[in-house]
Amino acid sequence: QVRLVESGGGLVQPGGSLRLSCAASGFTFSSYAMSWYRQVPGKERDLVATISSDGGSTSLPASAKGRFTISRDNAKNTVYLQIDSLEPEDTAVYYCRFRRWGTIYWGQGTQVTVSS
Repeated sequence: QVRLVESGGGLVQPGGSLRLSCAASGFTFSSYAMSWYRQVPGKERDLVATISSDGGSTSLPASAKGRFTISRDNAKNTVYLQIDSLEPEDTAVYYCRFRRWGTIYWGQGTQVTVSS
């Protein structure tokens, strides 16, 4: 079965950094582009970053460029999201995602809370 398991979230102070991980299993990880999304309760789930299957290309919305870095290690079946200079507005549940055929798969999410 496809599994996407996020980790690395937690409570951090503004200006801090986190590296989120998404461990994948149940599919050929290296064949698929992977994405990170985030969602605040009551709001839509927004795209944060996407990385190509081989890691050679990344795509981030303008709002995420600069403080967010997506990377992957296909040998470990893991995709990462590095967040620097965290702001309270970054508080959200962060999800990893990929699409296989017509099905979109989501992890369970990891909570990031930025507060002083």
